[in-house]
Amino acid sequence: MTWIIGIDEAGYGPNLGPFVMTAAACHVPACCALLPNGEDRAEYDLWRLLHPAVRRSHDADQGQLLIDDSKRVYAAHGLAGLECGVLTALAPDAHAPMPTSLATLMNQLCLDTGDELRREVWYRGLQSLPMSLSLVDLQQRRRSFADACAAANVRGWQLRSVVICPQRFNALIEKSGTKGYVLAYALTDLLRWYSAAEGAGLSGEDEGLFVIDKHGGRNTYAAMIQHALPQGILIIEAESQARSAYRVHGLRCNMRLVFQPCADSTHFCVALASMASKYLREMLMLEFNRFWQEQIPGLKATAGYPGDAARFFQAIRPAIEKLGLPPETLWRRK
Repeated sequence: MTWIIGIDEAGYGPNLGPFVMTAAACHVPACCALLPNGEDRAEYDLWRLLHPAVRRSHDADQGQLLIDDSKRVYAAHGLAGLECGVLTALAPDAHAPMPTSLATLMNQLCLDTGDELRREVWYRGLQSLPMSLSLVDLQQRRRSFADACAAANVRGWQLRSVVICPQRFNALIEKSGTKGYVLAYALTDLLRWYSAAEGAGLSGEDEGLFVIDKHGGRNTYAAMIQHALPQGILIIEAESQARSAYRVHGLRCNMRLVFQPCADSTHFCVALASMASKYLREMLMLEFNRFWQEQIPGLKATAGYPGDAARFFQAIRPAIEKLGLPPETLWRRK
């Protein structure tokens, strides 16, 4: 029995707003996960197995669900494209309940970061879901996806996210001296949850194949994995620009971790994780902008990235001072 877990992030570069890292997981028939030579086959198996319910950006659009690198999905279809993929995979059973608000969604995906979000002055979580789609269209997508999953024996879809707001983002950088520690911290949280949590679905009879988008140009991850999973026995398979691969034994289940560049455009679950991270980040930035526009009427919204973020931050400084907020709770140092 094999689980494929894709991991990717959104919001690493901005100065404003939260950072999000998500794991997207599903259970697949063991024969579909690996080729005989041991190289990962996840990059095309799920698109193939779930055809004709899903497609990639370069496929002809015949009404299928678009699952791809979040940048491509967002460029083509905006927030609606992200929302469609995320809410469908979150509740692929057409009869399963869906989150009806942003707060419900965050509570479902980010069980250990809810308190942190609720402390943010701008967060309310009142936005109704779905925001950009009709329920009829979403239900049709869910039925098609559910039928394809049933036919291919692909099941157990899970999404789990780590949200790190600026205050903790800054604290992690101060503690470590490097921005990359934020990526390692979020990944550690996800790996520990999958290695220990009964609710994750992995058991001693399972193998978990983790496919992770590379952290910049980094090629070595052994120390990071050993820190995240100290009870495991780590075996290094490969460390190169093209691919870094590891095995971890001695835990509740055997784990294989593969780090690849541009994995969000070649692996289905990484693409879905990319979409979920981007969707949560965008939804939270809508809340962020809405709050500050209430404080400063006429204020132009921001995506939070360098350049425009400085303009926005300067504009809200009077409101920040009036509310008595320390600047580091809003502005990321790196």
